[in-house]
Amino acid sequence: MRYFSIIKSAMLLSLLFLTTSCKQQDDVVVLRMGHTLDMEHSVHKAMVHMADKLREYSNGTMEIKIYPNAQLGTEREMVELLQIGSLAMTKVSAAAIEGFVPDMKVYSVPYLFQSREHRWNVLQGPVGQQLLDSTRKARFVGLGYYDSGSRSFYMTKTKVEQPKDLSGQKIRVMESQMAVKMIDAFGGAATPISFGELYAALQQGVVDGAENNPPSFYLSRHYEICKYYVLNEHTSIPDVILGSAHIYDGLNEEQQGWLKQAIEDSIELQKQLWLAGEQQALAEVEKAGVQVIYPDKTPFLQAVKPFHKSFDGTLIGDYLADISKLAETQSNLDSTSSIQQAKVQP
Repeated sequence: MRYFSIIKSAMLLSLLFLTTSCKQQDDVVVLRMGHTLDMEHSVHKAMVHMADKLREYSNGTMEIKIYPNAQLGTEREMVELLQIGSLAMTKVSAAAIEGFVPDMKVYSVPYLFQSREHRWNVLQGPVGQQLLDSTRKARFVGLGYYDSGSRSFYMTKTKVEQPKDLSGQKIRVMESQMAVKMIDAFGGAATPISFGELYAALQQGVVDGAENNPPSFYLSRHYEICKYYVLNEHTSIPDVILGSAHIYDGLNEEQQGWLKQAIEDSIELQKQLWLAGEQQALAEVEKAGVQVIYPDKTPFLQAVKPFHKSFDGTLIGDYLADISKLAETQSNLDSTSSIQQAKVQP
């Protein structure tokens, strides 16, 4: 397997080198951007918009060539291509780069944000920028965030309305230490399983449930097995638009400005597309017979308070304090789902 991985990487590097060389002859700066999603996803559509706007701002002197559907490898493989300057940009979950950039662990802390508005105030403010800047130490450039909604529990047989209902339940989580600790705090049994194996694991009873955002729950067809979707929205881990420091620093100031503006334009479009996709996904799973539950989130918040406290005096604890200061003026966590809020306040 290792041999084929090396061959694959060599072929990708050769392809990227050859295509870059050809484009340099045309005096057009071509930025290669890869991702693992299909072309109907809001992220891909936003990237296409980014490419269009960059071409417009640069008067055709800059282009973005997009490689969807994991054509250039997994998220980790593309992140490694960024580090050596063989790929210009990609999109990854903040959780996926915790090993490269420890500061990003803060986004995996449950109930980090009080609402969608609070989340974007953080992401598009000084704290969010500080976290983007922290990627420099791993030879990346943090260029912005895309929305990936909030993760909630979905269960095959158990109707979960408060943390005690998760007691003894085997819950699939990402291979993340933070995710395991979160499930432990709720009283469940964390079971790391790859996403590609999850459908079968749910079907065979290897796990009793999992957690993810509405579009992922719907598009994975996990709703065919899980008939309860509990919108407790425990984590809201953003996607990060990452650039190669080597390639980005090779652009002049004007080119960097055009790229930044094109990225900002794509972020605003992706926000709208994500909300529409989220609401469509919920409508479709309800149509398929899934019971969508909107629980009071306060008991879930109370359950993870000791987890929050465990970060006091650490780098993550400092980030938590700064993020808390930006919270909206409300005495308790709003029990209304951010999805419900979005329907009222688009």
